[in-house]
Amino acid sequence: MDPDTDMHSAPDMPSPEHRRPSGVDDATVAAVGKLSEALECVERARGHLYSFHQLMGHSDLLLGEAVEALAEADHDAIAQRIDTDMIGRNIAPGRWTFQLVEEFDDGYWGPLREHERAVRDELLDGRRHVFEAEMKEKRRTHGRSGHEARPSD
Repeated sequence: MDPDTDMHSAPDMPSPEHRRPSGVDDATVAAVGKLSEALECVERARGHLYSFHQLMGHSDLLLGEAVEALAEADHDAIAQRIDTDMIGRNIAPGRWTFQLVEEFDDGYWGPLREHERAVRDELLDGRRHVFEAEMKEKRRTHGRSGHEARPSD
């Protein structure tokens, strides 16, 4: 049986899709792992950007409620001043947050994902998390419950 193609061989080993392809050296695995780590960090930043987008949208709606409350409390001039200057205001020149999100996705996040996938395809037969799978193999206690190489199913 070929351990790279048989999913049921050596059940206490990583799944074939997480094993280093034949002939790939340590430096390549580490470099691709670093590229994947960079993408993961960008994914986290993207999540923060989406949080910012949602928080700013919600804040604008809350600000609208505050303006209404000021007007209802007979503070029309203050309400009008804030309404005119702040409600619907751009957060960057010509942009609301949805536009920043779109520009980030199209101009940075998308291209980086394409590069990361292309590098994995070229150097690791498309396999993901090879570096992490090897780290897991080094750190886990073989044969101990809770330290299995992969799920049993």
